[in-house]
Amino acid sequence: MTNVHLENTTSSSALKAAFDHLRQIITQRLQAHFNQETFNLPDELDEILKKNRDKQPISRHIPPLTTAAEWIVIALALVPHIQPSFFESIITEILPNGGDFPEFGGVKGTNHRGMLPTGETAQFIIAGDDVIQRLAVQSLFEEQHFFYQNDIVWLESVKEGEPRMSGRIILAPEWVHTLLTGADSKPKFSPDFPAKLVQTKMDWSDLILHPFTAEQIDDIKRWFSFHHILEADGNLSRKINQGYRVLFHGPPGTGKTLTAGLMGKEFKKDVYRVDLSQIVSKYIGETEKNLSKIFDRAEHKDWILFFDEADALFGKRTNVQSSHDKYANQEVSFLLQRVEDFKGLLILASNYKSNMDEAFLRRFHAIVHFPMPNSQERLKLWQQSLPTSIPANNQLNLAHLAEVHELSGASILNIVQFASLKALSRPEQTLHQEDLLQGIRREFRKEEKSA
Repeated sequence: MTNVHLENTTSSSALKAAFDHLRQIITQRLQAHFNQETFNLPDELDEILKKNRDKQPISRHIPPLTTAAEWIVIALALVPHIQPSFFESIITEILPNGGDFPEFGGVKGTNHRGMLPTGETAQFIIAGDDVIQRLAVQSLFEEQHFFYQNDIVWLESVKEGEPRMSGRIILAPEWVHTLLTGADSKPKFSPDFPAKLVQTKMDWSDLILHPFTAEQIDDIKRWFSFHHILEADGNLSRKINQGYRVLFHGPPGTGKTLTAGLMGKEFKKDVYRVDLSQIVSKYIGETEKNLSKIFDRAEHKDWILFFDEADALFGKRTNVQSSHDKYANQEVSFLLQRVEDFKGLLILASNYKSNMDEAFLRRFHAIVHFPMPNSQERLKLWQQSLPTSIPANNQLNLAHLAEVHELSGASILNIVQFASLKALSRPEQTLHQEDLLQGIRREFRKEEKSA
């Protein structure tokens, strides 16, 4: 606890020093503006960033940050999260009698009662009235800058016809958390981000796959290991798209989601499972808008995106017989473009390959079939699923169960869990064949099958 408290105290004092420094720069800019004097950003700020990177909470967590202008943009976006009246207090000090000051920019939020900085705010503080320098500030928000490429900070969209730099400066929520606490943060599931992080305690040895399926999974692993070499190749880099698109298809419970989770675990990538119930909308244009939120957040994060039951979103196009069909087909066309533009691993999972639109199938680098396990694979699944803390009756016959009952890996795990609880409820706490058989009957009833 002592170390955590000390770290928080150090971070707080460093942030206070950073905001005090920002206040000083803004005050000097305002004084120079009203006194019609020249003011340039102090050269020592660049030196502070270079020499004291480890002591600067902003530059320490954003390694490419090297210029005073970049530092100011991040500090401007961060300060309202700690000091709501930061900008008003400075302006009141300089203009005690009030008055309109459009050069400073800034907007009011929906709930936040203080001023929120805009691109114009950054332009004024960094460049004043210097047109060339103001254009240089604008370049900080272009697609080529590492701010955009790493999804760190951007400008909020404005209404058509209004100056782009009048958009609010938005610092990604994960970066706000990191800069204020020093700890990494994952995006939380919400209407604006309808995806959940996939995590698993299992490893590859827990996954029993058909040999051909396992071979195709190895192909994906090879892409992970070597794609950066191809993308830097003098010839291939001009001809191949970045990213890798895969379709997993097969019955439920055969390991599609687990494979995605294990892929992320091995290559240290976050895997996000998209909740299609939050994506698909009956209202025209809403599905594209919801999907854009996912792709926009994932674009520069090096995530694995996993769409389960993907035929609900990526299904076949229909003949145009109504305006609804027309817009549904437009959705598919939009999805095709976003899928092709995604630079990471994109996995679509479906129970039935035949439900997928052919235009998507042509764009997949791999189509991986996850069949129901055969008897030998089922025996391995039974053996690997038994609990280690509950003794098994010597009449337990897993080979017979594997031979007679066609079950997926997920179903076998459900049955073993049910049977284990039954065993624990008895005085001798021993797992019997009948417990497993009862679990099998229960699982088949759930799936409306006969045992």
